[in-house]
Amino acid sequence: MNLEKIIDVAKGNKKADLVIKNAKVVNVFSEEIYDADVAIADEKIVGIGKDYSGENEIDINGAYLSPSFIDGHVHLESSMLLPSEFAKIVVPSGTTTVIADPHEIANVMGLQGISFMREATKYLPMDVYMMLPSCVPATNLETSGVDLNSYDLALLIDAPWVLGIAEMMNFPGVIENDKNVLSKVKLGLDKDKRIDGHSPHLSGKDLCAYVSSGVRSDHECTTPAEAVEKLRLGMSIMIREGTAAKDLEALVPLMKKYNTRKCMFVTDDRHPQDLNGHICSMVKTAVAKGVEPIKAIQMASLNTAEYFKLSNLGAIAPGYKADLVVLDNLQDFNVKMVFKNGKQVALNNKLTVDMKDIVPPPLRGSVNIKYLYKDELKIPAKSDQIKVINVIENQLITKQSVEKANIINGFAESDVENDILKIAVIERHLASGNIGLGFVKGFGLKSGAIASTVAHDSHNMIVVGTNDDDMYYAAVELVKSQGGKVVVENGKTLAKLELPIAGLISDKPAEEVISQLGILNRAVEQIHCKIKDPFMSMAFLSLAVIPELKITDKGLIDVCKFSRTSLYVD
Repeated sequence: MNLEKIIDVAKGNKKADLVIKNAKVVNVFSEEIYDADVAIADEKIVGIGKDYSGENEIDINGAYLSPSFIDGHVHLESSMLLPSEFAKIVVPSGTTTVIADPHEIANVMGLQGISFMREATKYLPMDVYMMLPSCVPATNLETSGVDLNSYDLALLIDAPWVLGIAEMMNFPGVIENDKNVLSKVKLGLDKDKRIDGHSPHLSGKDLCAYVSSGVRSDHECTTPAEAVEKLRLGMSIMIREGTAAKDLEALVPLMKKYNTRKCMFVTDDRHPQDLNGHICSMVKTAVAKGVEPIKAIQMASLNTAEYFKLSNLGAIAPGYKADLVVLDNLQDFNVKMVFKNGKQVALNNKLTVDMKDIVPPPLRGSVNIKYLYKDELKIPAKSDQIKVINVIENQLITKQSVEKANIINGFAESDVENDILKIAVIERHLASGNIGLGFVKGFGLKSGAIASTVAHDSHNMIVVGTNDDDMYYAAVELVKSQGGKVVVENGKTLAKLELPIAGLISDKPAEEVISQLGILNRAVEQIHCKIKDPFMSMAFLSLAVIPELKITDKGLIDVCKFSRTSLYVD
């Protein structure tokens, strides 16, 4: 950094590298908008005012100049895209920084997976900071590819691109003083780094205990009441709008009535077709619902930066990174230009930098299952009453119901007429032979099966189907492609998306992945699925930290009791 140059440019004694002229500056500190020019030197904002001159000048003719946007919590792997392809979509919409939790790939590949994501994000026109996964595996109720303890995480905690410990999903472990869990919390606290939370429905004294441990955020609030209780205890509220979990609209009352300085926007898990607009679309939606524009922009920039202790990010002020977005107005929020470190990286929703030379490092294959026999999908009937997982569309939580089993020749089978379908979770990391079997309601399939190697959080293979033949065929197809998503019917593949990178990520361009996902969605309609995005809903049926009833490779899980439960009701 050339301090002498910066000072001389700020004083007007030297030309800036770039001056953005005739801007309506959105000031997230003073919460006002005013006319000014913005001078940039050595990738930083150095001056705000009039009469600055630059080697390069861009007149934006009275458009709004805002700090660019930050996604406070995202799993890049959930986009199924390489980070370079992710950036191609989100940077033109104004996102120039993301706080990534490589939890998904770490559950499959451990430290090698985290290293892969770091190498794949180093040279993007977007900063990618990371939070170290706290729960690999998320629980002892499933089998992951790796078990990361605090000693493993200690190898990376001091890296400048690591901002802390990611979502502590094992909140029972925290409040019950589990030593292994607390060792990870202490690792982050000892380095004065953030501990992110994940505590759906946690309340009262248990919530106080969780916050007292050092956890300072939560992205699982689905109601204003839950968010207000956590806000009152000093937690930062990450308002989430993902593909499956959409909480923004429900939390608008929070943003309109309460102090928003401890609120921020996150996407968590989004499929590629939902990445357009990204954080900017959340700002636009919030404003359309009555939130003040400057407060919405604060939540997309300064609030997130301050929470993560990124002291030079998230605002338009001297000394701050020149990460900026030009907006035509504060109603439509059309993004005209995007600047990263003082360089224009997008114009009129098109990336203006070349990333074709960014090549990710290689990874080994990750779909490693014990030889599978079709009879292993059979469920011997032990009662005519079964516990059934009930899917709630656009929500991660599920409900439990007790239903009459469809018993044929001594085995419990799918009951297509009543929308009770068999579900299987097949362990794919250690070839252990573990298979969890149960039933799920809500998909509406009339024939065939769907399967995926994207199944939070351990990402074992998950299959839902109307019959064992198609379920078996679908599982074999995913072994052949080393991961992906598939729709089958009558022993034929209707559609397939291959995800050969850790069984989570495609090596194809975003356009090709989005096209293939469209074909998958049309195929599930062909077998009469009634959920809009069944693969996203299915992916969370094995997430044994979100109530009420889930399934892993170890069987049916009562999340409220945090233990395995019998499929049958006595």
